[in-house]
Amino acid sequence: MEESHTGYLNRELAGDQLSHRYLTGALAQLRPDDIVLSEEGRDDGARLEAERVWIVDPLDGSSDFADQWSDTWAVHVGLSVDGEPAAGAVAVPPWGRTFSTASRDEPPSDTGRRRPLVVMSRSRVRWDGHRLARHLDADVYGVGSAGVKAMAVVTGEADAWVHAGGLHEWDTCAPAAIALAAGLHTSHLDGSPLRYNRRDLAQWGILICRPELASDLKAAFAA
Repeated sequence: MEESHTGYLNRELAGDQLSHRYLTGALAQLRPDDIVLSEEGRDDGARLEAERVWIVDPLDGSSDFADQWSDTWAVHVGLSVDGEPAAGAVAVPPWGRTFSTASRDEPPSDTGRRRPLVVMSRSRVRWDGHRLARHLDADVYGVGSAGVKAMAVVTGEADAWVHAGGLHEWDTCAPAAIALAAGLHTSHLDGSPLRYNRRDLAQWGILICRPELASDLKAAFAA
């Protein structure tokens, strides 16, 4: 048991570090004048004076990556320009797909579902899922990785991703940029816009969804 747990942690840490080194090295070579903020890097504050900042999550859903049977992990590279999520890419290797603002994926206009399907973190299903079931008559599923949840909405496999707890900018910058390019609604749960490259990197209450569901979802969490 101890050896298995150690191997699990080693896989998670190695994946994070290898991805971090590769992505930050590539961005330094391709965009030498830009600042890079990575979850696994050191934040020296220089980004606060920069117009363009790449916000990187080298391994989103790292615990799922360490679980060789899980397919809910991703890699995020987002670009903040003057605080706006301007461009991004989310790779979901288990799906064999990379989503980006350049590809402009759009969800189908009609999913054929009779009830909204909402994805959220597994740890929040018990409370937040019950709230949505009461207020919106929604089906709720727990899924790992912010990027995977957001891309499920982009592909139309889900109608909304709701997170009523805390995240960080690297969790949402690339997914939000792609969702915006796909014509989806993105905001905090209170309706305020998602902003990036702030001094405080924490974010609270995230909503990415089909536009027609935004008002009802925000109302459900305001109740």
